[in-house]
Amino acid sequence: MENNVFAKLRTLQEILSKKFEIQAEIDELPKALATKNELLSRMKQSYVEKNNNFLSVTEKIKELNHKMNEAERTREKYEEQMDQIQTQREYEALDKEIKDASDKELQYRHDLQREEAHLEDMKLSLEKDEVMIEKQEEEVKNEQLKIKSEIEERNRVLSELKKKESEITPDLDEEILFKFERIIKSKSGLGIVPIQDQVCTGCHMQLPPQFVNDVRTGNRIMFCPYCSRILYYEGEETEEEVKVG
Repeated sequence: MENNVFAKLRTLQEILSKKFEIQAEIDELPKALATKNELLSRMKQSYVEKNNNFLSVTEKIKELNHKMNEAERTREKYEEQMDQIQTQREYEALDKEIKDASDKELQYRHDLQREEAHLEDMKLSLEKDEVMIEKQEEEVKNEQLKIKSEIEERNRVLSELKKKESEITPDLDEEILFKFERIIKSKSGLGIVPIQDQVCTGCHMQLPPQFVNDVRTGNRIMFCPYCSRILYYEGEETEEEVKVG
């Protein structure tokens, strides 16, 4: 087989290796955006939960206000009745009602103050989250623009590589090309390697002398029996290398 076929394969190897590398980068780029979007989603979900709690506390404050006002009106009503009592028993009973109403009013007031303080803390937390969400949304937007720009640039390079590839492949066997691409993908970009000292430089396995001779003659494309890479002969010929065992 003519040496220019192997030369074409080596050139094609460089093109395909670069093409697969760039394609892998294109596939990897959106993952950074996915991570940022996931974080933004969690932040928004947390904000919704906090806001629901905020609304619940707001309703609780309204309820406490209502109960405190009711207790206050009840106490005032009983206090107004003090001028109308006529016996000690009536006084003691009314005094107890006033005390109970006052205790309830005081308890509601304390609960109200506690919940209002809690509500203020929640409000500050929500405001902080709003700022963080806005910042994260900006980061996502910038990342989207960055990724779009980088993908466009890589696609431009891919187009150039595919153009170079199309200039080489028409004269090569389609089945060989199919195998060659699969090998490059699975063998870290190396699909064609030389034999040196009867050893495949791809997997560093010793090859049979007759096999080495067949590769050296270059009459057909031959694959390493161990790593499946295409082999070509490289190096000075010696009697040992051409000797068939």
